[in-house]
Amino acid sequence: MRLTAILTLLAIFAPAHAAQFARQGRFAAMSLATPESFDGDWQFCRLAYQGRGWATDYPDADFNFSLRLSELTKTRVSKDRSGETRPLIVRPTDDTIFNCPFIMLWQAESLRFSDEDAAQLRRYLLKGGFLWSDDSWGTYAWNNFSAQIAKVLPPSEYSFVDIPLNHSILRTLFDVPRVPQVPGISFWWGSGGRTSEQGADSAEVHLRGIVDSRGRILVLATHNTDIADGWEREGVDARYFYEFSRESYAVGINIALYAMTH
Repeated sequence: MRLTAILTLLAIFAPAHAAQFARQGRFAAMSLATPESFDGDWQFCRLAYQGRGWATDYPDADFNFSLRLSELTKTRVSKDRSGETRPLIVRPTDDTIFNCPFIMLWQAESLRFSDEDAAQLRRYLLKGGFLWSDDSWGTYAWNNFSAQIAKVLPPSEYSFVDIPLNHSILRTLFDVPRVPQVPGISFWWGSGGRTSEQGADSAEVHLRGIVDSRGRILVLATHNTDIADGWEREGVDARYFYEFSRESYAVGINIALYAMTH
């Protein structure tokens, strides 16, 4: 499906929800998932790691993405009786991660994995799990992320590679020709519309991943971009929505569908 399709669909859905998102700004208690939290439908899983940045963009990014996935695909997304989506928070050592086909983490510059974290995540990924890192910028963040992942998957067997733009992960539903550089909205406002949050050190967006022997992506990083801010802030500023949120959803939905089908 061409990217223009998501632009049209979001233009239909967004006006009905944007005012609600901007006015409410959800408050969600930070409670960890339990086995009873899962009902068999798709749920967004956020990784609560050791480090200050794990809760970035919470909770609106998680709720908004889950809602859009339910609207723009046929995915059965878990909802409560009021129709609100039910994203979850999991820790690396929790057994509940094995119920998550898709786990996302933010701001890898603050990421820390203990030996126990790494061992459990290794089991999760090798059993078919999928980990996505977003909203990390610059050399320091990348070096820290790759060092922490090296605790999980030995680089001698599982090294990061650049994912080409013609990879199926960018064609799962929408035909995405690029990974956009999405700035945090506060930076975008304060900088007069710039997108590279760390200047020359984050000028180029990288899509990198760790691939197993069968070609399946286990770990994905959208580096030097904040894809999820396009979800969180979709109802804050119409200019930001049209410039960034639509592409952010196309990228995110493709990645989520890839994780569910590979």
